[in-house]
Amino acid sequence: MSPLIVNGVTGILVLSLVKILWTLIQCTRSPVAVVPGPWHTKYTSVVATYKLLTGTRTEWVEELHQRYGNIVRLSPNEIQFSSIKAVKTIHSYRKVFPKSAFYSYFTSAYKVQSVFNTTDLVTHARYRRLLAGPLSESGLKNVEALVDSRATMAIEKIGEEMDKKGYANAMQWWLFMATDVIGELSFGDSFRMLELGHKTQYALDLQSVAPAIGIISAFPTFYYATKRLGLPFFRNTMSRVARMRSYAEQSIQRYDRVIATNPQNAKPTLLTKLFLAQEKDETMSQEEITANAQAFIVAGSDTTAHTMTYITWMLCRPENIGIKKTLLAELATLPEVFHNEDLKNLQYLDGVIHEALRLFAPAPAGLPRDVPKGGCEVDGVWLPEGTVVTTQAYTLHRDPAVFPEPEKLKPERWANPTQNMKDAFMPWGGGSRICIGMHLAYMEMRLATAKFFRRFPDSRTSTAEGFCDSDMDQVIFFLMFPKKKRCMIEAK
Repeated sequence: MSPLIVNGVTGILVLSLVKILWTLIQCTRSPVAVVPGPWHTKYTSVVATYKLLTGTRTEWVEELHQRYGNIVRLSPNEIQFSSIKAVKTIHSYRKVFPKSAFYSYFTSAYKVQSVFNTTDLVTHARYRRLLAGPLSESGLKNVEALVDSRATMAIEKIGEEMDKKGYANAMQWWLFMATDVIGELSFGDSFRMLELGHKTQYALDLQSVAPAIGIISAFPTFYYATKRLGLPFFRNTMSRVARMRSYAEQSIQRYDRVIATNPQNAKPTLLTKLFLAQEKDETMSQEEITANAQAFIVAGSDTTAHTMTYITWMLCRPENIGIKKTLLAELATLPEVFHNEDLKNLQYLDGVIHEALRLFAPAPAGLPRDVPKGGCEVDGVWLPEGTVVTTQAYTLHRDPAVFPEPEKLKPERWANPTQNMKDAFMPWGGGSRICIGMHLAYMEMRLATAKFFRRFPDSRTSTAEGFCDSDMDQVIFFLMFPKKKRCMIEAK
């Protein structure tokens, strides 16, 4: 080998070594380096990435808080907070912490972002202004009949399955209910899963969203490179994303044709006013409408279904029979025909739903935000701009100083919630980025819970097909789902 090649290789190795050493020195001198945490998080994010990929990051973060306190370093540029003081700072309306680049992984199918994942503050404000009206409590009165009919049908299907088999998989029917509701409200056409009684390809793809996000966010560069080059890695993930985009585009185009040809016969949806708007600043491009409709589907199906599943499972467990009896006594005060407004006045029902959301939040993982320009102090720690800061509902909801006996189901704790309880309760996120669809979710859960337990007052968990409590262990990527994706219930 010639001396020139040897010298060149040696030079490259030396420069690489210098770069590595300089990076290590920078990590050591970073303001983030003084924050407590495992030694390796000062130099690398590999452990945090692995935990995210395997769906164990949320529990890992909780363990770190138990060991290090309210402030924990997760990687060279990411700090996790668990105090209410930090939550108020990070999710403040006054000094906004933008969503981090992590949320861009939710847009793999679109060139534009949605109200959920846009990191641009101006775009988010525009989207929220255009989309929030139909999803407000007053706006949802127009769609209560649809939600009510789908909840009623779900319970009828549960009853039919119980009559046939002696038990029913409640989770399946709650998933069908929530997906049909949000499908019709987004696209003007139901997925008809309740009628079909089985999971369509779209439903199967939808259930793969949570782990797919873990894969894409863990290996973003590799994912997009293999996607662009057509390599076989991540083929299943890419196929699911493509199918979901295709269905959304076809549905929006179909609804657009109905609006254009016969607007009087078009079913009202959450997006109808965007199709009918005459002014440019009152509408969106077709791709923006499609991206936001798809975001509604992802955010409004599994999340509601999983919360309803845990409500059903919790109250059907033998150890919670007293809680169910208290709820049944309250439900007995309702008229024969009741509405969402009647249910909003039921204090114990509200407590049951809040406890389900506290213990089994549908999105309990970290909510990454970027420290804004100029840097900011969070809970006594000064952080430079661009540092990623996170809070997670899973930890906030289990703070014994805020929620005594945090692992215990206690609906009565919400009869007179403290201010700290209200501030720490974050199943919907917080600040200006709080979930735009939470009022719809509450409506679905109120109606479905009331109708289910009035129809099946003696319901209980079943051991059919080997179902047991461990099947309901939480698996958390960004969204959460029960480990075995089933909940077997029986009743007379």
